[in-house]
Amino acid sequence: MLPAFLCGAVVFPGLFHGFRRLLRSTFAHWSDADVVCVSERLVSSVHACLATAAGVTVVTTCKHVMTDSHWLVNGFAAFAAPYMAHDIYAMYLSHYYTQKVKGHPGALGGHSLQMARAFLAKDRMLVIHHLVLLLFFLPITLFYRRGLGDFFIGCFFIAEFSTPFVSMGKILIQLGLDDTRLHRVNGVAALLSFFVCRILVFPFMYWSYGRQFGIPLHRVPFHLPPHCNVGNLAVMAPQVYWLLLLLKKAYRLYRRGRGRPKTS
Repeated sequence: MLPAFLCGAVVFPGLFHGFRRLLRSTFAHWSDADVVCVSERLVSSVHACLATAAGVTVVTTCKHVMTDSHWLVNGFAAFAAPYMAHDIYAMYLSHYYTQKVKGHPGALGGHSLQMARAFLAKDRMLVIHHLVLLLFFLPITLFYRRGLGDFFIGCFFIAEFSTPFVSMGKILIQLGLDDTRLHRVNGVAALLSFFVCRILVFPFMYWSYGRQFGIPLHRVPFHLPPHCNVGNLAVMAPQVYWLLLLLKKAYRLYRRGRGRPKTS
């Protein structure tokens, strides 16, 4: 696990630094805020693609949802742990440079406790999400499962499938392509993938457990320890919140498109 952890600690910060250098040289007119924001989104997309590939491999390999195991579960969990910590740092940098471009007084004086507090107030849910994964999900995955449930950890990995579409939406806006068919198609893909991989994945896991042990879907929660149900609800709750935010954004874009005058 340690080699995988150290590898992740090199790969994700290295990708972030590399993307920043590449974007700064390619888009010379971009501000530091633009470069850092897109770099953070690109690294998130790389992590999501790797997580999805690992998840699909685990889910399709584990025939028994409880007892079958795969080395990728612990290996990728350790590899991805540094990403969670680094992404918090990258999100803070994006917030800092954005405020600096806007001329915010707190940013003009450099990094400060006030700026960190403003970042936490703005992105509280994402920061909490990352910390929960890092401080609770990771130790449980690596040390407290007694080798059980690799199938379900693989399902959680697949939940990252929607991230590249969400990130691509931000990148297309940065490139000035927010009024294109590509942006609209990507928005639909983001909504569908988010709903399937981050919401429907929960009933899918309960259904898979029930099928394995011959239990009807509606009875599965009563056959699981209470902490399993509570944990799933705790993980699912922010996903529902973010889905609602995506739906509101999609509705605003739809209304804006409907209100735009047609040109002949």
